Amino acid sequence: MFINWKLREINLKIVYYGPSLSGKTSSLEYIHSRTHPDRRGELISLKTREDRTLYFDYMQFQMGEIGGLKPRFNIYTVPGQVYYRGTRKLVLKGVDGIVFVADSQINRLDENLEAIKDLNEDLKELGFEPKDIPFVLQCNKRDLPEIVPVHTLKEHLGLNGIPTYESVAVDGVGVLDGLKSIVNNVVTNARGKINPDLA
Repeated sequence: MFINWKLREINLKIVYYGPSLSGKTSSLEYIHSRTHPDRRGELISLKTREDRTLYFDYMQFQMGEIGGLKPRFNIYTVPGQVYYRGTRKLVLKGVDGIVFVADSQINRLDENLEAIKDLNEDLKELGFEPKDIPFVLQCNKRDLPEIVPVHTLKEHLGLNGIPTYESVAVDGVGVLDGLKSIVNNVVTNARGKINPDLA
């Protein structure tokens, strides 16, 4: 969270995290396509020749007010590939909320587990207590055949009690539900920090 008192703006950072090809970029592209042009910034995406996200995707949008300040939500995705872990950690700096995009396919369970482990380690190294950060689980690719039941996925990832949404990111199904949830949680958290009486 960064407050620009001169402009009366509060910048909040939401990061979409998860293993490679889990649907993070597709989620962000759908959010961008459904956000009114007047309220959103450009979608900036750096990709490899194989169309994989190399560093991050980024967009910004505005809404309402928090304690008299105009919020700007900066939404990032991180590269899922293991060898970009340093970049992922960099993107997590100053994070206000996380959407973990899990690949629901049975054969991707280990990669989901590795990603959640990396996330928790990175957050701790950055000085965060993972349980204190607004968090949403997006179980993606629910339209595919061999998928893990949601309750099993939550249990394996250690995310019981976390707001969870089923999605098909390429079609936009469930994506906005997860976004609304994380935005509400982040706003509530920010409001409590600006004015503890409003928490």
